Amino acid sequence: MKYLIAFVLLLHSSRLVAQHRQIPTTSEFVIGGAVKKVMKYQVRDLMAMKQDNLGDVIMHSHRTDTVHEVKGILLKTIVDSANVTAEKPKAYNEMVIVLTASDGYKSVYSWNELFNSDIGNHVYLLTALNGKTLDQLDDRIAVVSLSDIFAGRRHLKGLTKIEVKKVE
Repeated sequence: MKYLIAFVLLLHSSRLVAQHRQIPTTSEFVIGGAVKKVMKYQVRDLMAMKQDNLGDVIMHSHRTDTVHEVKGILLKTIVDSANVTAEKPKAYNEMVIVLTASDGYKSVYSWNELFNSDIGNHVYLLTALNGKTLDQLDDRIAVVSLSDIFAGRRHLKGLTKIEVKKVE
């Protein structure tokens, strides 16, 4: 009897995990906040941009996965396109970039992290994985920091909004 109860609990918890992982896919996102021009990007706009070929990438999270044929666009290229505004150069030190997913999940980068350190050269909006282009991906639109020790912590799927904010 105790094995039957354990099996039912295990089955129920695995269903909850599966439901939890279903993140609505997105086909567009908006960049707003402290920018000169609010920008809206759609999948077709991203596919027309210069994409970096990242090859095979090992993703560390609660498990380790290798994804193949990865391509992406640097996040700082996308953010920079909206022309971030600051009253004076030192004001950039107080800015953060908040990414929001379709399920409400948020990921945060500081301005200096993206634009003034090597980390910014490894944060990508993914445009291809395992031979699939962005419009074919179930996890579109995704952003990942490849230089994080555990990339899964900031791996955001279903991007809907990028907001440039001053930290108060």
